[in-house]
Amino acid sequence: MLDNRPTHPPQIARRRTVAIIAHPDAGKTPLTEKFLLFGGAIQMAGQVRAKGEARRTRSDFMKMEQERGISVSASAMSFEYGPYRFNLVDTPGHSDFSEDTYRTLTAVDAAIMVIDGAKGVESQTRKLFEVCRLRDLPILTFCNKMDRESRDTFEIIDEIQENLAIDVTPASWPIGVGRDFVGAYDLLHDRLEIMDRADRNRVAESIKISGLDDPKLADHVPADLLKKFREEIEMARELLPAFDRQAFLHGAMTPIWFGSAINSFGVKELMDGMGEYGPEPQVQKAAERAISPEEPKVTGFVFKVQANMDPKHRDRVAFVRLASGHFERGMKLLHVRSKKPMAVSNPVLFLAADRELAEEAWAGDIIGATAA
Repeated sequence: MLDNRPTHPPQIARRRTVAIIAHPDAGKTPLTEKFLLFGGAIQMAGQVRAKGEARRTRSDFMKMEQERGISVSASAMSFEYGPYRFNLVDTPGHSDFSEDTYRTLTAVDAAIMVIDGAKGVESQTRKLFEVCRLRDLPILTFCNKMDRESRDTFEIIDEIQENLAIDVTPASWPIGVGRDFVGAYDLLHDRLEIMDRADRNRVAESIKISGLDDPKLADHVPADLLKKFREEIEMARELLPAFDRQAFLHGAMTPIWFGSAINSFGVKELMDGMGEYGPEPQVQKAAERAISPEEPKVTGFVFKVQANMDPKHRDRVAFVRLASGHFERGMKLLHVRSKKPMAVSNPVLFLAADRELAEEAWAGDIIGATAA
């Protein structure tokens, strides 16, 4: 996927355009919220079913979404995270709206698959995974709700490998489950992550550990859980493949993180993994040829048109994924089908229903072109 390719300009190389896919109620919306919280795009995570307008989930902005606590339209959100620029697309999990999701997956370079620790791989997850597979999309897996009663870790991994026919490598390993869940061990960086149950919006405490025999582990993990954890890690290292970035980028392997989105646990590690190992903007296939992101000419494609995003205006917004070049506001673009030039004078960047005027955008970004 990234072999023998020219180096991207820094502004393009730092972009990560990713969709979140999941079965309804696996916890996709709280995960999206925490992404925005850690990215500094919002100040407070709104509970999915909390009361009051101020606490409505930011990625669920349509009335039906807020009432039913589900995502039905694909929201695009752009925010900074460390050295990276994330373009996050929150896709509908509900099967009634899956057509929207299929189209959305053409506009991203990777997907984050969210699964429920108690339910494992569910029907909608399986369908969406197959769409990702058709495009060889790299997939990162987040096993959510580990702070509730969940299935055995090996059982969850086996189910993913058998049902989805993909190699699974643990990026982290849970310590305890349900009420006994104390945190996870970051296998990629040899760190112990401790969950804070008191503050749901706080990033987990990180403790650097030098191997599984480090006496510091016993200071933070109860003896019975520590013994079980060490045995499981030994088995995991023997039975499961080590992380291979090339296999991941070719869609043959998925790293899995364990956590609890509602408690902000495991989310930062997942974001770090997306930034560190995720793909830069990829080549996009057009009718005549493939378009590389580093090409100087601005190109893009519309993957979705949504009406009435703003209740105050009867508007339509075309969601455009930029495939190449450096776009600047007011630039004239050629509409390929009609052969007519069009000036994009009011392009917008999204944060669900909120928008801001985009002065510039690069390959990999998602912008909105409005037509009142």
